Amino acid sequence: MLAATPVLAQDGDAETNTGADDAIIVTGALSDFGATKSDTPIVEVARSISIETAEDFEDKGFQTLDDALTYMAGVTAEPFGFSTRGDFSQVRGLDAPEYRDNLQFLFGFYNNPRPDLYTLEQVEVLKGPASVLYGAASPGGIINVVTKRPFNETAGEIRAEYGSFDRKQIAGDFNLAVPGAEDEVMFRFVGLYRDAGTQIDEVEDDKLVIAPAVTLRPSTGTEITLLANYTDQDTDTAHQFYPVTGTFLPSQDGREIDTTEYFGAPGFNAYDSESLAITLLASQQLTAAWSLEGVARYVDSSADYRQAWPAFLGNGVPRVDANGDAAWTFYLSDRMSEQYAFDVRLRGEFMTGPIEHEVLAGVQYQDVTTDADNAYIFALGTINVFDPQYQNVPSVADVRAQQTDGPENYVEELGFYVSNQMTLGDLVGTVGVRFDQVDNAVENGVSQEDDATSFSAGLLWRGPGGISPYVSYAESFEPVVGIDTETGEQLLPQEGRQWEAGIKWQPSGMNALLTLAAFDIEQSNLPNPNALAGGNSQQEGVAKIKGLEFEANAVLGGLRLDGNVSYLDTEDPNGWQLSAIPEWQASLFALYRVNSGPLAGLSFGGGIRHVGESESSGVSALTGDVLTYRTDSYTVGDLSAAYETGPWELRVNARNVTGEDYFTVCLVRGDCYPGESGSVTGTLAYNF
Repeated sequence: MLAATPVLAQDGDAETNTGADDAIIVTGALSDFGATKSDTPIVEVARSISIETAEDFEDKGFQTLDDALTYMAGVTAEPFGFSTRGDFSQVRGLDAPEYRDNLQFLFGFYNNPRPDLYTLEQVEVLKGPASVLYGAASPGGIINVVTKRPFNETAGEIRAEYGSFDRKQIAGDFNLAVPGAEDEVMFRFVGLYRDAGTQIDEVEDDKLVIAPAVTLRPSTGTEITLLANYTDQDTDTAHQFYPVTGTFLPSQDGREIDTTEYFGAPGFNAYDSESLAITLLASQQLTAAWSLEGVARYVDSSADYRQAWPAFLGNGVPRVDANGDAAWTFYLSDRMSEQYAFDVRLRGEFMTGPIEHEVLAGVQYQDVTTDADNAYIFALGTINVFDPQYQNVPSVADVRAQQTDGPENYVEELGFYVSNQMTLGDLVGTVGVRFDQVDNAVENGVSQEDDATSFSAGLLWRGPGGISPYVSYAESFEPVVGIDTETGEQLLPQEGRQWEAGIKWQPSGMNALLTLAAFDIEQSNLPNPNALAGGNSQQEGVAKIKGLEFEANAVLGGLRLDGNVSYLDTEDPNGWQLSAIPEWQASLFALYRVNSGPLAGLSFGGGIRHVGESESSGVSALTGDVLTYRTDSYTVGDLSAAYETGPWELRVNARNVTGEDYFTVCLVRGDCYPGESGSVTGTLAYNF
């Protein structure tokens, strides 16, 4: 089965076909609620898009959203190493907002549980600016996850997992199509419970997810789906902010810090989060050529975040003395976010002479409230980083007594957009424009209003031999709240623009898709570089990112191959390489399925991932000179094996099988981030 990154699809409801037909139909399709808000085949979209499906999650042994992005070109999947608080992947060197079924899902930091892959159909990455479709966002791209939805047959599975670090999980996925009305009434229930440790002994990763759903088709052309998701996650932060002294840099006596060591405070540390999300998906066929569709959501999330760590003292300032002692800092934050949002659009198809049009016109609105009530105590005692002793730990009540009631923050965004995809013979052109108004306000404080117009255009030629060259242009904006102290004016939104050119090749008669893309991104209205004196504003900084991406996906008989290579040339406003972003990345995953004979049902394979060296630069607080730390490259391998017989499936996945001990980045502010350690997980599933 070709469920690859990226993948080609004929329509949004495509089923797998591994025959020799010229028309290749594969899973991993885009849909009207996918990243492009269209089911146009990826091979006809003048943008780079990557997808990993639920089958990929199993084959490649993914356990987190960050994991699911490790085999995608242009994505830095774990820039800050192994994490339990959230997913921090970056696309084309920049932060990427997370969307769920077309609507933004995460706001701010550390106020919600991370999504669980078992509740998802697939993960999509739309690379480059996407403000025409999504409003305020980073120019690097967006990450859109697609929730599991009911379908028109009765089926289900129960699965149990056990793995490294005493990871225990039981999960179930049950779908019911009402007999006699299989196409009209469908129910689905997805749930899981996890009791797990992690590569840091004191950090657990426990989780409960309950996700029911119902789909109704009361009449021809009408579909309504209601999705609910309750998630309760109890964990701690895996990020220990290991000092560079004793890791990246030698200590005075040569001792090294154990990168599974815990620098938190037992009994104090926690990251316990909870969320309830209700999502409505609806579509109505108005005529043979016109339809109305929309998605609406309510989300209520909260988190109890408490952590202790060795204190930061400034760029280049040692955090550890000659004995290995570091000042112990304590932090407590009660956080919440609440969202009301909808995206409603009208879709139509018509002809003007020889030109075929598919028009999408929509209105998108969201109202988001976030709040954080914090306590911060600097240097409340010391901790020895070579031999930590957890003594004189303050109680939660002691630290909470220092808590301040932070103001609530309100963001209200309203956007109107229109996009027209035009087809003339083998030429496919797209042009879109969007108008946004964003209001930011602080409780009993300042408010700010931003207006922005975004534009995008693309042209693709469906050439001979399955070769499709394309070129595209896209813009983005992201509000910056505050007043420019140089001009006295409101700060302008950060702006982004991207030029992209590439070739997509679907070889005739083969289950394969190859994509080569080159892009040039410029992000402006950033804070001024350090060397700029007497600037006319605070926002004269410009970042530049250029890159090449190559992805190849193919099924050759029973052998499936997914490969990619990425190159990024990044430059922040100071001329330094973007922090934690490697220049080179590459990966290859191969899986062989035995489809006949006595070993039918067996699959086995593996992958290899290489990430080049990364940098972090800053001005030394001690000397005033530019300080740069370069973190070594690393290469890790993964293995996968499964056997299916009748309703039973047994699977074993191993990540980082060589047990590579590596840092993803060491920052000049003084901390290092270890990557994901080796792990093995076994799964037994019963399907019915």
